[in-house]
Order: sequence, then structure tokens, then C-alpha cells
Amino acid sequence: MQDCAVIEVPDEKWGEAVKAVIELKPGFSTDEDEIIALCKGKLGSVKAPKTVEFWDELPRSPVGKVLKKDIRKPYWEGHERSVS
Repeated sequence: MQDCAVIEVPDEKWGEAVKAVIELKPGFSTDEDEIIALCKGKLGSVKAPKTVEFWDELPRSPVGKVLKKDIRKPYWEGHERSVS
């Protein structure tokens, strides 16, 4: 894994759910089930992401910080309440 961001996304049942957005190192591969199982083993079911999405590149600030706000934005469009 190159980098990742863990964000909250809208969920019909709970209001919000945990989602991991991952940028893999070139040449590496994994799948959603493997990541979720790893997180459940280390963090427990409550804190583990419910879904995982793989992006080619995560948005970053000029100094290289991952911009979680930009990652979250498309998931909250059209919802009255949003998370910042």
C-alpha cells in the first residue's frame, strides 16, 4: 500500500459508515476482502472499514498531505448533512 485515507460515507442504516480509500504501490495488488479482514483482525469489527475502494492516485496538498475533504466530497453530494 502506498497511502490510504479512512473516511465516513453516508449509510442508509447507520447514518455513516467507515470506508477506506487506498492508493497501492505500483505493481502491488490486493482486494477489498483482504483489507477488511486485516483491519478486523487488528482493530475489531466496529472500527474496521465496511467498504474499500482503490484509487490510482489520492488527492494531495502542495506539501503532499492527503486531502480527505476532497475524497469525502463526492460521497456526500446530494445529502443534506455532510461531514467536513
